[in-house]
Amino acid sequence: MLTKGNKKTIRAWIMYDWANSAYALTITSAVFPIFYELVTSKKNDAGEVITDFAQEVVGVAGTSLYSYAIAAGFLIMALLAPILSGIADYSDSKKRFLQFFCYLGSAACAGLYFFSFDNLWIGLFLITMACVGFSGSIIFYNAYLPEIANEEEHDSISAKGFAAGYIGSVLLLIVNLAMVMDSEGKIFGLPGIDPEEIAHLGLSGEGLLKTCRAIQAFKISCLSVGLWWAGWAQWTFWALPNKTRKTKITNNIIFNGYREIVKVWKELGQTVRLKRYLIAYFIYNTGVQTVMFMAANFAAKEIKAKNEFGEDIPFPSESLIVAILIIQLVGAIGAFLFSNLSKRFGNLRALMIAVWFWVILVVYAYFVEYEYPFYALAAGVGLVMGGVQALSRSTYSKFLPPTHDHASYFSFYNMCYYIGTVVGMSFFALTFDLTGNMRTCIILIGSFFIIGAIALTFVPKKEAKLKFNE
Repeated sequence: MLTKGNKKTIRAWIMYDWANSAYALTITSAVFPIFYELVTSKKNDAGEVITDFAQEVVGVAGTSLYSYAIAAGFLIMALLAPILSGIADYSDSKKRFLQFFCYLGSAACAGLYFFSFDNLWIGLFLITMACVGFSGSIIFYNAYLPEIANEEEHDSISAKGFAAGYIGSVLLLIVNLAMVMDSEGKIFGLPGIDPEEIAHLGLSGEGLLKTCRAIQAFKISCLSVGLWWAGWAQWTFWALPNKTRKTKITNNIIFNGYREIVKVWKELGQTVRLKRYLIAYFIYNTGVQTVMFMAANFAAKEIKAKNEFGEDIPFPSESLIVAILIIQLVGAIGAFLFSNLSKRFGNLRALMIAVWFWVILVVYAYFVEYEYPFYALAAGVGLVMGGVQALSRSTYSKFLPPTHDHASYFSFYNMCYYIGTVVGMSFFALTFDLTGNMRTCIILIGSFFIIGAIALTFVPKKEAKLKFNE
């Protein structure tokens, strides 16, 4: 049984953010996208992309394949989440589902150690499964928030969770970054992969040796994420109980799980505030998730740096990771900043401030071309990303009616997250395929934030008192 406000339980719950955020940073944002871009492109000795090797071989751009793989993972969870959460609520077994998806995701991340162009489709499958594991575990993890804390604590605890995730994932990324930048093998002594594995890059000499060591570092980074995620999650699994209440379980668990989700769907239909909030969240979070997943690709293709002679050169991988570190570190500050704003202005108004700030950032991003303005953009994105993520979760938790069906309710919250990400990634990929211009995609992303901000204005501050069966 859970006791609300227990500090030991709350710390353990926060540690799952610390554990799984390594996936969100290293796999989706920082290291793996660079690894993937390198493996699926042809480059010369100067590191300049000559052509998209994936487009040449399989007929689809590598960036688009990556987008579709992520979208497939979220689509799978959008289909599975309601019935699984209904079963979890009926059987009171959130922890078992949390563990299953945690181990699925961490194993898929570790499996990316073997990724190469020769097994491109296996790699894309693992990307999808890592996404399934991450997004699936989040449902059951988030569902514990209203059970471990009182309503007035939700904003601060949610912010602490995201802040812990940002800080923990940065610590692991620093180690991974050091391995990637050790191009001469003096610190870690990495031998490098077999040069035949990247023969399509057309490199030779010292450039080939450095790239082989870098790819070995990328592979080890993926393995480290799987171990970090599963390892730190043990703290959470040790403290959170599987059963939070006494339940009588029948053999027909799937049917009763389905009945559970139908009951929650009917309840949701009676809550004007919760329905309108979910609609607004679906729209603006589509923009947030698209930015998270495609920022690295945007920087690699659209941002330039200057060499010592003042000439334009492609944005270096090391500079991209520095930008992502800025996002993570400022994100921890943003989580607490918007938690405090919610105390002063209320959750809805604080969220509107965050979403309109996103609109400003998108306009700025459209005109950014060089390295240092991109760092300023990264700081702004980190500030508002940390705030909007933490506040979105705690706001939804506060808006829930009196119920025991937290997993089922959070499955609808996460379905908005999943389907929104599918929509965002698919439209991003489609727009890029049609135009070949990522700046055109920025206009698409901006529209999600504008419409989402407007939708938030229609969410009432108070919900009518409704009676639900507990």
